[in-house]
Amino acid sequence: MQNDFKNFDWEGLLQKLPIKKTKEDREKRRKLWNAIDMNGNGYVSLAEFDRGVQDVLNLPHIFSLKKVLIRAYTASKNKIKGKSKYSKDYVEWLEFRILLVYLRQYFEYYAMFCRIDTSDDFKVDFNEFKKALPTLEKWGVKITDPKAEFKKIDNNNSGSIMFDEFCDYAIKKNLDLEDDDDFDDEELKNFKSK
Repeated sequence: MQNDFKNFDWEGLLQKLPIKKTKEDREKRRKLWNAIDMNGNGYVSLAEFDRGVQDVLNLPHIFSLKKVLIRAYTASKNKIKGKSKYSKDYVEWLEFRILLVYLRQYFEYYAMFCRIDTSDDFKVDFNEFKKALPTLEKWGVKITDPKAEFKKIDNNNSGSIMFDEFCDYAIKKNLDLEDDDDFDDEELKNFKSK
């Protein structure tokens, strides 16, 4: 799993996710929205988004990562206050760009997590964490007390860092993968985990 993302085409992913605030990307987003909002009710459910990632965006490698999809969807669905009684349960058009931004960002965190999860068991134990200290430093955090830092990240005290815990940490520390597309968006300045 850890090598799955070493040569990942980050630029290709960005080309499929029209997240820039340009007229051209807005038009592309509108087409995507219309294709993903299958019933045309103005809301995208998690199920519609899930199908859209596979069938519309054609991102099979992300489609299989349900934790990434769910985190992106959940974090974006209440970013902008909607006017409808359904706003809190679904993503609306005004949140769609944010959803795409978050999808890309959580995928980056997933790629990071896989690189430090050397046992491929979808959790990072202390030994893996300690071995990853130089890598974490490349991503923007210098750790002087690995045991204390590990304990801070392991919120449920399970003895392992799970993906959700890693995401929360990556957001707090503003971690950035060194070999991705160097994506930078103002939405990420206020990026909050939900």
